[in-house]
Parts: sequence; C-alpha cells; structure tokens
Amino acid sequence: MNPTTAELLARIRHIEDDLEQEFKRRRAELHADFDDRRVRFESEVLQQQRRFKTGLLKYLLNADLRNVASAPFVYAVFFPLLLLDLFVGAYQFICFPLYGIAPVRRRDYLVFDRTHLAYLNAIEKINCAYCSYGNGLASYVREVVARTEQYWCPIKHTRRLLQAHPYYSGFVDYGDGEGYRRELTALREQLAGLGLPAAKP
Repeated sequence: MNPTTAELLARIRHIEDDLEQEFKRRRAELHADFDDRRVRFESEVLQQQRRFKTGLLKYLLNADLRNVASAPFVYAVFFPLLLLDLFVGAYQFICFPLYGIAPVRRRDYLVFDRTHLAYLNAIEKINCAYCSYGNGLASYVREVVARTEQYWCPIKHTRRLLQAHPYYSGFVDYGDGEGYRRELTALREQLAGLGLPAAKP
C-alpha cells in the first residue's frame, strides 16, 4: 500500500473513532448504562420513555394501510435470510479453516438491544428485532465474503465501488500482474492474523 493511501486510511480511522466517542457521549446523556451486551436504563429514564409509548390498539388502528399491505412481503424475506444465515455459517465453518482464515464471530454483528426501550410497543420491538437481524446478518455476510475475496481475488476494480469493505483498500491495483503475484501470499496470510474483533456496545 502506498504511503498516501495509508495516511488517508489512518485519517478515516481517526474520524471513525471520534464519531464513536460522540455516540458514547450522547448515550451517557440519555443515562443508558451498557453492561457488556446488556443495556440498563435508570428507572427515571424508563418512566420518561413510557410516556412516549403508543398502545397496541391505538398503534394498529392508526397504522398506515400501505404499511399493513406491505407487511407480508416484508416478513416473507425472513425465510431467505434464515437460509442465507445457515449457508454462510456452514461455508465459513467448513472453508475458513481450510484456507487459514480467521473466523468471523457472528454474534459481534447481531445486536438486539432495542427491546430495552420502554417507548416501543410489542409490534415495534418485533419490527426492530427484524431490522436488527437483517442488517446485522448483512454485515456478517459482508465480512465473510470480504475475507473470502481477499483470499481468492484481492484485486481492485477499474471503477469506484460504493461502500467498499475495509479490506478493499489493501488490494492490488487493477492491471498490476506483478504486484498480484508478489502480494497474494502476504494478503492471504493477513487473514489468519485478523483475530476476533472486540465487541462494540
């Protein structure tokens, strides 16, 4: 990786760290107490949150008809998501040890903490859990596929990728055959040393 790219990536990581510190500051303002993977709110905060809770009957009676009509299609996606989860998990379990790639810890990507919010009713909590599962699963699958790409084909594309995964910047430039042959083994070896990322609150 050239020095300019490395410097830009370091600046991006610094900005991401600053952003996470701001998120933590805001959570502290809301009196949220994060204990490992569990979330506790102070009792006063819970009482205040309950004032904003919409009862189930009122929620259903005031539901937008477009939302009600689309619900079966939204929830039908749950079954393909489960299949994707199963197959990607099986793929990683079988193939990553063969390739020498550090495993992706699934639980670091699936976060279900919105059930602690007192201002959500049961339906809203189910919806939030579903969104958390879908987005968490997408992030988990992306990480598995990103590590796979670095193992098999760590070559940049000719055009810009939107939201490229974090390993992409270290890939070999498009058309650099000599660099590809020279760096492929090192890029594969990096995957074994990834370790398990620390869980973020």
